Amino acid sequence: MKLFAVILSLASAVSAIWPNGPLVTDGRYIRDTTGKNLTYAGTNWPGHGEVMVPEGLQYQSIETIVARIKSVGMNAIRLTFAIQMIDEIYANGGQDITLQKAFTQGLGQANGVKILNQVLAKNPRFTAQTTRLQVFDAVARELANQQIYVHLDNHISRGEWCCSGTDGNTWWGDTYFNTANWVRGLAYMADHGKNWTGLVSISLRNEPREATNNARLVSTSYNWQSWYEFMKQGASAVNKANPGLLIFLSGLSYDTYVTPVFEGTNLTPGSAKFSFGDFPGYANKLVLEIHNYETSINSCSSLQNNLFSKGFKAMTSAAKNVFPVMLTEFGFQMDATTWKNTYSTCLSTYLPAQKAGWTIWVLAGSYYIRSGTQDYDENWGLLNHDWSNWRSPSYIQGQFTGMVKNTLS
Repeated sequence: MKLFAVILSLASAVSAIWPNGPLVTDGRYIRDTTGKNLTYAGTNWPGHGEVMVPEGLQYQSIETIVARIKSVGMNAIRLTFAIQMIDEIYANGGQDITLQKAFTQGLGQANGVKILNQVLAKNPRFTAQTTRLQVFDAVARELANQQIYVHLDNHISRGEWCCSGTDGNTWWGDTYFNTANWVRGLAYMADHGKNWTGLVSISLRNEPREATNNARLVSTSYNWQSWYEFMKQGASAVNKANPGLLIFLSGLSYDTYVTPVFEGTNLTPGSAKFSFGDFPGYANKLVLEIHNYETSINSCSSLQNNLFSKGFKAMTSAAKNVFPVMLTEFGFQMDATTWKNTYSTCLSTYLPAQKAGWTIWVLAGSYYIRSGTQDYDENWGLLNHDWSNWRSPSYIQGQFTGMVKNTLS
C-alpha cells in the first residue's frame, strides 16, 4: 500500500504541470486539473489593429515585454485578434501573409518598411517572411515560458481600432461582421492554439453593440434572442475545434451587462431562457465577461452595485444560473493622480474581494496605427510610449501591484 501511495503521489506530481489544464468551471469558480481555484489578474495585449500583429514589437522584444508583465505578478494576457486575419489566410490558399506584406498593407509602403525593420532589429528571430501567426506563436511561447496564461479574444472582424456604433463591426450581419466568417475564424484560432501551452480560454466576441447607422439590422436582430443563437454557434465551433478551452460569453451594449443570462429571464423578444443544456458536453466551460468604464463615478457603493447587478451576481447563490465572471476590460488615464480616484480605488478592492478575474485595458503604450494616426500614443497604457517602462510608476507601486497580489492570494 505504501508503494502504491508513492506511485500515486509521483503520478500526481507529474500531471500537475503548468498550466494544469484543461480548465473547467465549477459553479462560480474556475478550477485546474489539481482542483485548485484559478483567477486571472492580467492585462490586454492588442493584436487586432490594421497590421494584425501584437503591438509594441518595434520598440521592445517579446521577451522584454513579457518579463515586464511578469515583474508585477500578472498571470494572464487577453490577446486580441481580428477575423480579417483568418479571412486573408483562406483567401491566400491557406497560407498566412508575411510581416512584410502585413506592415506595408497596414501602414503604407514607406512607413511599413521602416517599422518592420525596427521590429526585426528588436526581435531578430523574425524575418520579413515571417508570418503574422508565427509572431502570435512566439508571443504565446514566451508567455508560456514565463507561466502567463493566454486568453484569446476575437476583438473585431475588420482589423482596426475598436469600437463604435458606426464601424461596421458592431453586430452579426453588420458591414464587416460576416457570421460564417466569424464562426470559421473562431474555429481556426481555437485549433491553431492547440500548440500554445498556455492557451486556456477564448472570448467569442468583444463588445457586441447596437449599429447606430443600421436601423434595419437593429430592428431585426439586435436583441438577446439573436445573441443567444449566435453565441451557441460560436461556442459549438470553438468546442469542436479545441475542447480544452474555456469559452467566454460577452453581453450587449458594449458588453456592459449579461443580466438575462444569469437571472434566467426571457431572452427577448422571445420567451426562451438561457440553459446550460444548450451547450451539451461543455456546460462546464462557460464563463461570463463584462466591461466597465464608469471612470467618473464618485460612489464606490454605486459602482459595486452596478457591477453586481450587471454581472457579478452570477457568482452568487442569488443567481438562477451560476457562472464565474471576469471584468475583461476596465481602465483609465495612466498619470500620477487618476488612479487615486473612486473608480480605480474601488475596483482595486472590490475585484480581489470577489476573487473575480480581470484584465485591465491596456498594456500598450502605443500602437502601430490607431484611427489613422501612426505611432499613436496610448495614455491609458500601462507602459510608456516605447514600452520601456511603466507610464505611471506611482500607480503600479501604489495600487496595481497590490491589486494583483490580493486577487491571486
